[in-house]
Amino acid sequence: MLKPSGWLSVAGVLLLAGCQSQEKKADVVRPLIYQSLEKHYIASNCAAEKCSEVQIEALEFPQSPALTEQLRLRLLALATGVTEGSSDPAQAWDAYAQDFFTMAEEDRRILPEFMASEAQMKAQVYTQYNDLLIIELTSYVYHAGQAHGLPMTQFMVIDERDHHVVSFEDMLKPGQENAFQAALSQAHQHWIEELEQDEQFVAHWPLGETRNVAPTPEGWVVKYNVYDIAPYAVGQPELLIRNDELEGIAEPRYLNL
Repeated sequence: MLKPSGWLSVAGVLLLAGCQSQEKKADVVRPLIYQSLEKHYIASNCAAEKCSEVQIEALEFPQSPALTEQLRLRLLALATGVTEGSSDPAQAWDAYAQDFFTMAEEDRRILPEFMASEAQMKAQVYTQYNDLLIIELTSYVYHAGQAHGLPMTQFMVIDERDHHVVSFEDMLKPGQENAFQAALSQAHQHWIEELEQDEQFVAHWPLGETRNVAPTPEGWVVKYNVYDIAPYAVGQPELLIRNDELEGIAEPRYLNL
């Protein structure tokens, strides 16, 4: 009578082990698949060196059309933010290019001696770890007659576990806004010291608030646009708040500890 019982116990252990193995497999999160999308528009009825251009290097997510749409809309809004057109961004690449060429034609008519207008939009992987995919969206828009074009940047943080876009508020623990700002101020001071700047620089270019944050293995990267906290020549400043400085401030999910 004992032998069958022993056999059942062994079988039960094997069955349990098999179930646990299946559970572990189910817990494995596959990296989000993405692929490149490139588009290049050139204005018509113009001399080659005077033709305005729109160049796009975006990403698409075959598993998630919703993420593909969000990325497209965010890039278009980023580029529209530095044009003189409507405050409502275009919803499609073709529509943006058409609107841009309409404005560029007016630029060329008024200022024919200047180089052609151009717009660039790009999405690229900034980092990928801990089931998080961080995309950096960038745009650069130049209109004929300007001293220089204006670059813009924005992070898009994606949770690969459920394919949703993570907001700054999602990453921060409730009620920790002031603590985050204090940590950011400290990171800003380190950055100022690295630039070898003084209090006069800070007085002219004070630290401002931003929600443009990317969680990385080293800590949170906080990135600003040109003119936000420094002159154009400095570019787009990146401040790093290390993981240990964010304990108790950030949700553990977004800290690499």
